[in-house]
Amino acid sequence: MSTCIEESAAGLHALAAELNQIIEKENTHVFEMLSEFGKRIYFPKGILSQSAEAKEKAKRFDATIGIAKEAGKPMYLPSIMKHFPSLTPADALTYAPATGRPDLRAKWREMLISKNSSLAGKVFSTPIVTSGVTHALSLVGDMFVDKGDVILLPDKYWENYELLYVARYQARIQTYPFFSAANGFSVDGLRDALAQRVGCAKTVVILNFPNNPTGYSITKAEADAVTKVLVDAADQGCNLVVVSDDAYFGLFYDEDVLPESMFARIANTHERIIAIKVDGPTKEQYVWGFRTGMLTLAVPAQQCEQALYSALEKKISGAIRSAISNCSQPVQSVLAKELCGEAITAEHKEKRDILESRAKKVMDILNTGEFDDVWEPYPFNAGYFMCLKLKRIGAEAYRKYLLENHGIGVIADGESDIRVAFSAVEIDDLPDLYNTMAKAAREMR
Repeated sequence: MSTCIEESAAGLHALAAELNQIIEKENTHVFEMLSEFGKRIYFPKGILSQSAEAKEKAKRFDATIGIAKEAGKPMYLPSIMKHFPSLTPADALTYAPATGRPDLRAKWREMLISKNSSLAGKVFSTPIVTSGVTHALSLVGDMFVDKGDVILLPDKYWENYELLYVARYQARIQTYPFFSAANGFSVDGLRDALAQRVGCAKTVVILNFPNNPTGYSITKAEADAVTKVLVDAADQGCNLVVVSDDAYFGLFYDEDVLPESMFARIANTHERIIAIKVDGPTKEQYVWGFRTGMLTLAVPAQQCEQALYSALEKKISGAIRSAISNCSQPVQSVLAKELCGEAITAEHKEKRDILESRAKKVMDILNTGEFDDVWEPYPFNAGYFMCLKLKRIGAEAYRKYLLENHGIGVIADGESDIRVAFSAVEIDDLPDLYNTMAKAAREMR
C-alpha cells in the first residue's frame, strides 16, 4: 500500500516523519538517540490496523484478517486443539496484536509497580510483549543502535551481547571492571567509563542484575551511587540509553541486595536518560521455552509523556511487525490467565526458595576454605549462577577435562573464569559437584 506519494520531503515515509516530529517535540534528546532505522520505522495503517478497527465495528461480516472461520469461530483441527483443553480456539490459534495481548500487558505493568516501590508516582510506558528477553534487547538495538555506537558494559557480561550488538548492529563494546577492590560493584569503574563519553552523541549502558555470569546483584547503597553517576553524566551532556536487563529479576538471596530493578531508580530522572526495562516470564515464572519477554520505557517529555510513549510504541510495533509480525498467542493467553491466579504466587515462592537454598549451600561449601588452592570464587548473591577464578589452570582446558574425565559440564568464560549454574543441580548433589571439580583441578596441576 505504500507509495512514493506517502514519502516526506526527507525521504521518510510520512508516518515515520509524523512519529519523528512527535518524539522531537516531546524530547529532542530521545530523537537524537534514535538509530537511523529507529527514525525510518513506523507502524503502517495496513492490514493489522484496519483489522483492529474492523474487530470493533464490523458487526455483520469481518473479511479483513487472514484467518479461516467456521460458525463464527476460528477454524481448528481437533488433533491440535486437544492439547489446549483450557483455551478456546480464539485464545490458542488467532494472531495476537503486534505489541501483545492488552490484558497481559496491563497485568505485567501492575506487577512492575507492586515489585518496584521506586516506581510510585513515576510515569512509564505499558510493557510491550516480545519473543523473549533476547528479542527485547534486539528491539533496543533496532531503535537506538547504529554502526560504531558504544555499548558500555562491565567486563563480566553475557556473551550474547556480542552477537546482538557487535555482529548484528556493528556497535562497539567498551568495558570497565565489574568488581571493585572491595568485592562489590565497581561504581568508580562506571563513573570513569562515562567520563570518557562526555561530548559523544550517545552511549548505551547495560545494567544486568542479577548478573550473568557472576550471579552478583547490586546492593541498595551501590544502586544509589550508580543512579547519581548516571544523572551526573547526563548533567554533563551525555545522552544515555540505560537498559536494565532484568532476566533473573526477583532471585535475590541477601538482605543488602536492591530488591527492585535499577529501572525503577533511573526512570524519569533526567531528560537525557532513556530508561528501558527488559524482563519477562521466561526466568521469573520458570517458563524458559515460552520465549516471552517484556520491553518497558521511561523518559520525561516536554508536555505529554503519553504522546511520546505512543509514538515510540508505534515505532517498536513497526520493528516487531517487520521482523516477526507478532508473538505467540497461546503462550500469552496462558500467562494472562495464570498471572491473575492466587495459586501461582505460592508456587512461585516455593521454587524461588529452592533456588535460594542451593545458592546458600554453595556459599557454605566455598566458605570452608577447602578449595582455596585451586580457585577463588567471585562474590554472588542472586540469580542462577556463580563464577570461579581458576588458579594456574586455563578455563577452556579445565572445562574439557571436567567434561571428558568426570562427566561434568560447566561454562568457560575467558582465560580463567568458570561459570557454574547451581540452579540446575539438586542441593544434595552440590557437595559432590564442587569436590569433584576441585579434584579435577588438582589432577590437572
